[in-house]
Amino acid sequence: METRRDVFQAIADPTRRAILSLVALQALTPGAIAENFNSSRQTISKHIQILSECELLHQTQSGREIYYHLNPEKIREIDQFIEPFRQMWDERFNKLESIMKNYNSKKIE
Repeated sequence: METRRDVFQAIADPTRRAILSLVALQALTPGAIAENFNSSRQTISKHIQILSECELLHQTQSGREIYYHLNPEKIREIDQFIEPFRQMWDERFNKLESIMKNYNSKKIE
């Protein structure tokens, strides 16, 4: 039985989010990714493995080098899941802003 990692647990880790930000700009080898962190290469490799298992990263091989790329389709799935919550909070903050402006204008009078 294959265990699947939860994508939200994967992106909850700040190091993994930083890795995603790096590979969003360009495909990188594990060594190039590791150079950006004070962690061991083994630790960074584990983070890359988790991101790959969640399908947030995919790899291509060029000669002997493996390059990791951001998987935009998986990022889009996450965005689509989060969007209704973003809209809900935007509406709530807009209502709060309106209440605060109304309160402040009455206070000035």
